[in-house]
Amino acid sequence: MYLEKINNPEDIKTMDNNQLKILASEIRDALMNRLSKKGGHFGPNFGMVEAIIALHYVFNSPIDKIVYDVSHQSYPHKILTGRKDAYLYEEHFKDVSGYTNPEESKHDFFNIGHTSTSISLASGLAKARDLKKDKENVIAVIGDGSLSGGEALEGLDFASELESNFIIIVNDNDMSIAENHGGLYKNLKELRDSKGKTSCNLFKAMNLDYIYVEDGNNLEELIKTFKSVKDIDHPIVVHINTQKGKGYKIAEENKENWHWCMPFDIKTGKTKITSDFEDYGTLTANYLLEKMKNDEKVVTVVAGVPTNIGFTKEKREIAGKQFVDVGIAEEHAVAFVSGIAKNGGKPIFATHSSFMQRTYDQLSQDLCINKNPATILVNTASIYGMNDVTHLGIYDIAMMSNIPNLVYLAPTSKEEYFSMLDWSIEQNTYPVAIRIPCNGVISYKKTIDKDYSNLNKYKVEEKGSKIAILALGDFFQLGEEISSAIKKEIGITPTLINPRYITGIDKELLENLKKNHSVVITLEDGILEGGFGEKIARFYGITNMKVKNYGIKKGFYDRFIVEELLKENGISVEQILKDVKEMIK
Repeated sequence: MYLEKINNPEDIKTMDNNQLKILASEIRDALMNRLSKKGGHFGPNFGMVEAIIALHYVFNSPIDKIVYDVSHQSYPHKILTGRKDAYLYEEHFKDVSGYTNPEESKHDFFNIGHTSTSISLASGLAKARDLKKDKENVIAVIGDGSLSGGEALEGLDFASELESNFIIIVNDNDMSIAENHGGLYKNLKELRDSKGKTSCNLFKAMNLDYIYVEDGNNLEELIKTFKSVKDIDHPIVVHINTQKGKGYKIAEENKENWHWCMPFDIKTGKTKITSDFEDYGTLTANYLLEKMKNDEKVVTVVAGVPTNIGFTKEKREIAGKQFVDVGIAEEHAVAFVSGIAKNGGKPIFATHSSFMQRTYDQLSQDLCINKNPATILVNTASIYGMNDVTHLGIYDIAMMSNIPNLVYLAPTSKEEYFSMLDWSIEQNTYPVAIRIPCNGVISYKKTIDKDYSNLNKYKVEEKGSKIAILALGDFFQLGEEISSAIKKEIGITPTLINPRYITGIDKELLENLKKNHSVVITLEDGILEGGFGEKIARFYGITNMKVKNYGIKKGFYDRFIVEELLKENGISVEQILKDVKEMIK
């Protein structure tokens, strides 16, 4: 087995082509070993095995610097740069993250988990190299799906300005996560169909040199091409046509489903983790399909991640033109739905919380200044969402709740979520964002309001005295547990409040609490700094009311365990109960 002897890229440089082909097969076996047991990004990594072997065969990493866009294709790179044990042996699976990570290896230059970034980051490395009068190669690797992102296009537009060595590897497998959308992909098809010879060439239009590799999984051809561009004195695009999921027939034939996978049975491809529980993706897609069916003005928009709200290929086909995937272009999506709303449509844009960070300017400038009534669904916005450092869903409250004119809502149950969503779609006064619950589909039997136009009116779920608990969104159930514990341990019935509105305070209710309450605690599923709780603490600032805010300390957390992080931040029934006892002494 060759792979067991590979500890750094230098170890492959003396191998012949047949040995490299065997190595490629062994890398796929190692990928299969880890992915079938742990899950992760499947299709991109299987499709880039030969290209990454060729890169490390030709170039001299880490002196030559390789930057992988979004890192979805970086697993073979990790295997060749001293981290193979994390793919060969289950006891080492936790040694590495799913993304490039400078803390793991000198061969990784950035912690990257968001798309469309590699060209800009690598161009910065190249500029610094030129300033220092160094001579190393700088290589940006980017997939075709990532090219639609604004930062990628900005990077391409700038690249020729360097007038020095800069190599952009475009991995074209004719797929994003789902199918590609946008005009530039028609040009990529022209380039593939003409073997790179069509006169209409996106990259040449950007004043970049260009070379095409028809079979991006052919080791000999890749090595030959990379050698031809090594130490080049100007920017060039190397466009390689690869097969996503190559080497595993099930993934080759079902590219969308195998972009990312849960643990699975290798023989059948069937996931080992099944669930009969409801999920908000499926529920949301079904709800929106019914809305579209009954109202042709309703349109759902996503940015390259259609299944984040359950829109599988079949459901996208049912929705037809009332479903729009703008590709990796979150900024465009927000401005797009603002325009739809302005002209009488009823748009819904949904994406993940950490991707929403890209849209701050559009949320503020294009949507909220103009007060257009679009609906924004913020998914995985929770400590219960994704747990890697590049996809944390704990910053959106601080980011979005302080944008003027935006109504940001935090439902506590399935019924409240769909009631808020229905109100948001049908109202025509406010831009509205809704945090999709992330702590499981919880059904609530109490009466749910249908109208949320009387802004910032909190809902008292249980009246009490002395202690008030404001439990926001996913932390409402925690608030219920704390309330029960206080009753049992202290003998006081607290007032339990569902704030619902993240963007404002209910001054009347908070003022009334002063009459027979001395302690207020706030619970929020996000960072404390700039968050919901601080609004409450500021309201009570110079009064005698004691206020304790519970949330997550500002930080970049990587691969955390939810229960441990909560306890580190003092968020458990036992810890909060202890604090309450101290506050009421």
